[in-house]
Amino acid sequence: MELIRRTRNRWLARYSAFVAFATFLLIIAGALVTSNDAGLSVPDWPTSFGTFRMPRMVGGVKYEHGHRMIAGTVGLLTIFLALWLWRSDERRWVRRLGGLAVLTVIAQAVLGGITVLFFLPAPVSVAHACLAQLFFGIMVSLSLFTRYDWRWNGVRVEDAGSPTLRQLAAATTAAIFLQLMLGAAFRHNAFGIIPHVIGAVVVTVGIVWLLVRILADHRRDTRLVRWAVVLTALLGLQVLLGIGSYIEKLAELKAPQPLPPAVTVTTTHVAVGALVLVASLALTLEVFRTLAPGEAIQVAKVVPPAAAVAHPGRA
Repeated sequence: MELIRRTRNRWLARYSAFVAFATFLLIIAGALVTSNDAGLSVPDWPTSFGTFRMPRMVGGVKYEHGHRMIAGTVGLLTIFLALWLWRSDERRWVRRLGGLAVLTVIAQAVLGGITVLFFLPAPVSVAHACLAQLFFGIMVSLSLFTRYDWRWNGVRVEDAGSPTLRQLAAATTAAIFLQLMLGAAFRHNAFGIIPHVIGAVVVTVGIVWLLVRILADHRRDTRLVRWAVVLTALLGLQVLLGIGSYIEKLAELKAPQPLPPAVTVTTTHVAVGALVLVASLALTLEVFRTLAPGEAIQVAKVVPPAAAVAHPGRA
């Protein structure tokens, strides 16, 4: 029975990872729409040019309508995942997270429709981009939670230091999300570049600090070290892409005639930013399940087992 349960969980985890990968492709598709200025290539929603039939995939239509097709596919995959979780996962909070994923993808579709119907208002476009990152984070979290070896109640090590590694990891993940919000606002001309640069500095300090703390205090924990190294490598790549994107943006502004948009650099910048967020989220989840505050560990050591409390003479 345990073997069957583990096999089932493995297949559920694989499917969750597949949906997370599909969500990553959806983020790339959305970035291609913005990079190619194709947001209004299909002027109506939920139909395309007044019909549900496939339009001619030419010009910006191939980016906008292709984005809608991928979004619809991810929505169906998410609904199936939520149903699978509801039937096979005994943890209520995981089932609820699957339900939240369905609500999030529905809200994302509605925001996308509002963006088109109201001619790309910056606040709605920024909210659409940020909700996509949240949805990606939910999908990656589910792909971790459905692994057969994921447990919250394992042996934990004391989380010493000030700030604790748990606090530092959570704060860094929050800072990365805020930085992605600033990046989305900059792409949609809602903010200038200065807040984005300041956010990049804060995120860089947080990630490097995380790496140093983990290598100094937890170098034997291979999972923590692996995620910290991956996160730092993604940060380095993201900084280079950000510089390249800004240089090309300046070239567009200074050119005597309009230049084609820097599609490859800006799209890759958005995609790697999403990977930075979920890598930090995955590291944070690993930190929270591996480490615990010193007070909690002391209580676990002092409080006797339930059997000893019920029968003190047998202890």
